[in-house]
Amino acid sequence: MNRQDFKFSGAGEAQLQYLDGDYRVVRSGTFVRCAVTGRPIPLDELRYWNVDLQEAYISPEAVRERLIKLGQIKPAQ
Repeated sequence: MNRQDFKFSGAGEAQLQYLDGDYRVVRSGTFVRCAVTGRPIPLDELRYWNVDLQEAYISPEAVRERLIKLGQIKPAQ
């Protein structure tokens, strides 16, 4: 595979539109980035996102951290 083939193979970061219970691929790719950690999330492992903020999250812990930062939930004491 040469550089040009890689460019058109869909590898790289995808751009998604997050919907209720699903998402739509705007720009093809193999992963998206977690809005909290910045870590890549392979599309086949993407389970958590926020429709209103149009953000993806790598784990429930990342979702919780984001909600705390937004003031939507309180941190555990």
